[in-house]
Amino acid sequence: MIPTSPPPRLILASSSSYRRDLLGRLQLPFEVMVPDLDERPLPAETPDATALRLAQAKAGAVAARASGSVVIGSDQVATLDGAQIGKPGNHANALAQLQTMRGRRVIFHTALCLWDSRTSPPTVQLENIQTFVTFRDLPDAELDAYLRIEQPYDCAGSAKNEGLGIAILEQIDSTDPTALTGLPLIALTSMLRQAGFNFFHS
Repeated sequence: MIPTSPPPRLILASSSSYRRDLLGRLQLPFEVMVPDLDERPLPAETPDATALRLAQAKAGAVAARASGSVVIGSDQVATLDGAQIGKPGNHANALAQLQTMRGRRVIFHTALCLWDSRTSPPTVQLENIQTFVTFRDLPDAELDAYLRIEQPYDCAGSAKNEGLGIAILEQIDSTDPTALTGLPLIALTSMLRQAGFNFFHS
């Protein structure tokens, strides 16, 4: 029998339970390390540039603490008419977000970085996946009721599409259905394949 080498150490650089659950679908062993970064956009920075910069910064920060590892970083920025929409943080802010977005199309930029520190210099793969989301034109009472049920105050755009939030959305257009939840698995599996990961062990 030909001996097989152990898989590389894979780390998710995120505090997000949504990203952790998504990565678990790939059935690869991984660890979670939380990067400590200022995630505010830079002055005059475009939304896609913010997402890409932060995804790479998260991965790089964790890779610096875990030599020889492969690190996944991701960041999402939502925009309406070019203006960035952050995480609401509380009920009042979330309701204001949904009121602004109802009946309109919001663009979610989900940036992904795979930082392979086994090479010198490290091999860095970057991609930005755009998802176009049209929100239903719902009355305040329904928006308020939704927020009280699901409390998506840690989600940019104030809606969990993987939960009841799907009921306030009219249309989702994306090349990667998991991008909106926060970790684009189609893009990620391509990156991991290039880094030598095998998903189907006999």
